[in-house]
Amino acid sequence: MNIVIIDYGAGNVKSLEFAINRLGYQALVSDNAEVISKADKVIFPGVGEASSAMRKLKSTGLDTLIPELKQPVLGICLGMQLMCSFSKENDTIGLGIFDEKVSKFSSRVKIPQIGWNKITQLKSALFEGIEEGTFVYMVHSYYVPLCVETIATSEYDILYSAALQKDNFFGVQFHPEKSSKSGSQILKNFLEL
Repeated sequence: MNIVIIDYGAGNVKSLEFAINRLGYQALVSDNAEVISKADKVIFPGVGEASSAMRKLKSTGLDTLIPELKQPVLGICLGMQLMCSFSKENDTIGLGIFDEKVSKFSSRVKIPQIGWNKITQLKSALFEGIEEGTFVYMVHSYYVPLCVETIATSEYDILYSAALQKDNFFGVQFHPEKSSKSGSQILKNFLEL
């Protein structure tokens, strides 16, 4: 299987590569449009700030390529948020795959949310073998509100989308590569879709 992790300078690429290797697969890290287009599975990671990440995607043309991909694509953390139409983080226009606006947690809670949190209302093959209330690892200050594409929820200040799905596009707010056995299972489910 040809797995490509998109390299745009804003991803937690090494730990993701290691997690995929532990599942018995190899992944190629690339920013080459042709390589990404020919992949069987594409992973779009993200750590950092939305506007600078979008500038990097635009500078390489990946902002137009990613929404056109037909194979399964998994956005992780900032990657999922960039798949939305807009982020309040520096008023950033996103890729528009999910027609949703990314919001910031209120000052009622400590920002960023860092650590383990439960995911519930699991509604996709992505969560095959994952129990309701499973804990996953989160690091984020922004979130996607509940919407028609929500396939898992979590709660921190409010109930929000822990995962999204639309057609061949999946997004998870948490880091599966840092989420122990459950995260490995979710990655495995994605690779075996």
